Amino acid sequence: MMLESGKTIRVYLGVDPTGPTLHIGHAIAMRKLAELQRMGHEVILLIGDFTAMIGDPTDKTATRKRLTREEVLDNCKTYQEQASKILNFSGSNPAKLMFNSEWLRKMTLEDALELASHYTVQQMMERDMFAKRWEAKKEIHLPEFLYPLMQGYDSVAMDVDLEIGGNDQTFNMLVGRTLMREIKGKEKMVMTIKLLADATGKKMGKTEGNMISLADSGEEMYGKVMSWTDGMILSGFELCTDVPVNEIVEIGKKMEAGENPVEFKHRLAYEIVAGFIDDASADHAAEQFMSVHKAGEVPDDVSELSVGAGMTLADVLVGSELVPSKAEVRRQISQGEVKVDGVVAEDQMMMVKAGSIIQKGKRFFVRAV
Repeated sequence: MMLESGKTIRVYLGVDPTGPTLHIGHAIAMRKLAELQRMGHEVILLIGDFTAMIGDPTDKTATRKRLTREEVLDNCKTYQEQASKILNFSGSNPAKLMFNSEWLRKMTLEDALELASHYTVQQMMERDMFAKRWEAKKEIHLPEFLYPLMQGYDSVAMDVDLEIGGNDQTFNMLVGRTLMREIKGKEKMVMTIKLLADATGKKMGKTEGNMISLADSGEEMYGKVMSWTDGMILSGFELCTDVPVNEIVEIGKKMEAGENPVEFKHRLAYEIVAGFIDDASADHAAEQFMSVHKAGEVPDDVSELSVGAGMTLADVLVGSELVPSKAEVRRQISQGEVKVDGVVAEDQMMMVKAGSIIQKGKRFFVRAV
């Protein structure tokens, strides 16, 4: 195998700046990139500043909103700073930061037609989200059709040996492998990384309010991990920490035997904060979380509100009369006045689970039951 050959290889991970922060999903793949960097291989973090303006159709049942170049550049302005929590951009083998606009913006129409000649409509329609949209009679825009080719050409432009990405990126990465073979006569390997999801296969996301950003504070990271479902504990240890596999297996056995998953979730939260920030931040975050949930900062007589499936934070705030209207909910959240389980809320549409403590300001609480 390539990694066993003893040769130094060039490997990359691509990230489209569709938002201002990198999140833990990026971090999982980045941890593998960092491992290869420590082994002495040449690693590249590629910012898809051109492809972000098209919008990756992966897992999307509708066309993404197109971003302007100004929006894209604004989104990625602190990406290197965030990524430096995992990758080393200095030293004897520094990670390289590259932007795919360097080659994609220079393409002529003739270049684009030549690139498109390497794939057929039938091959593109093998992609499940395109097939689903076609069956549902939903629009498929031509730029989306071209996206896998643009991402695939990144491999050619950088002349890489290996690409790393989430397993939801398999189609795009294999397009790059095909283009490398046809254009350069070279084999490019693909390494897919598992996605962090619960036992049902549901990925964490912004709507659920549990997506960890690499720009989050230790307290925010800790609180968000504590809001994850129990089904994410083992995969969280596996993908986000350096806890040995044999220990993770033992944790799984203990939970199956009936031990309380909360204690293991505390361990996971601590390991994640320590890994992405430092031990001191993890200590502080754990103390803060315990003070809110165990030391009486939440009143004993806090009111309760019954929540059903699909109930959002806005529904709870209005239903409990902590906030008079959804318009006021937006204002309170924008001012950082609302917390869920000690973490400042950013999205009024996040789903609220039974057991969560919702706080408005310093003195008003409600417990979801």
